[in-house]
Amino acid sequence: MIVRLYSKPNCCLCDQAKEVLERVRERIPFDLVEEDIRANPDIFAAYRYDIPVVIIDGRDTFKLRLDEAEVEACLLRATRGTPVAHSGDHEE
Repeated sequence: MIVRLYSKPNCCLCDQAKEVLERVRERIPFDLVEEDIRANPDIFAAYRYDIPVVIIDGRDTFKLRLDEAEVEACLLRATRGTPVAHSGDHEE
């Protein structure tokens, strides 16, 4: 499974998100792909006010802040074949 993290350097929320993802990855294996939003104009335009953004199973799942238990629950659902729903609770 691929989990994509859209972030940028010198972003404390991005660093925190990566730490959460790394902790969860110790329990649930997945490939973490971190992308700097500044490298792609379309991604930058879409997410510049929402980073970090976590994409699980091809869907925008978390924005801004990550809760470790919720990330783990989403990944478990995705590995069991249950579609991961967009979590609107994380948009601020």
